[in-house]
Amino acid sequence: MDEAVVYRSRVRIERLKGSLRRAYLPVEPAPVLFGVHSEIAAHYGAGAQVVEPHATTLDYLVAATGG
Repeated sequence: MDEAVVYRSRVRIERLKGSLRRAYLPVEPAPVLFGVHSEIAAHYGAGAQVVEPHATTLDYLVAATGG
């Protein structure tokens, strides 16, 4: 069995404030913003304090499994 690494994802994450993060993903021309929204914000106690709602990492994982 060949155990050579064939791909290594090079992703960089910056925490901006609170749950808001900026992710730099391979071949994407612009960074992607991750945060919280609706029920997820309420679950973590952010609620109405979320000024900039954004998709969560969970949203991206669910979308990725559909692809």
